[in-house]
Amino acid sequence: MKLKENIREGVAVVSVSGKMMGGPDQQVCHDRIKELIDDNMPWVVLDMGKVEWLNSSGLGLLMGCLTSCRNAGGDLVVAQAAKKVNSLFMLTQVVKIFDTFETVDEAFDAMKERQGG
Repeated sequence: MKLKENIREGVAVVSVSGKMMGGPDQQVCHDRIKELIDDNMPWVVLDMGKVEWLNSSGLGLLMGCLTSCRNAGGDLVVAQAAKKVNSLFMLTQVVKIFDTFETVDEAFDAMKERQGG
């Protein structure tokens, strides 16, 4: 799993690629989200357009990141999840917890609205 981020107008867009399957990569991702929160950036769009697959550990990572953002007064949304990932979200009912968007721009606009901007 690889991370790339772009910060614009108070929203961090974190692009994830590869597989979200737990292990040391998972800790790096959550640590990076916590660093963003520490830098007063609790508004995160997680771009999952290049995530090939995730397992229960990956779902746990997403839940932990969401909780951290919300506890800091922000939020985390998912953008561009692939069909396989969306299917897993539906199967596990994660769609009831996460707001998901088809594009990063839609997710970014939603986050700006939530910020009051």
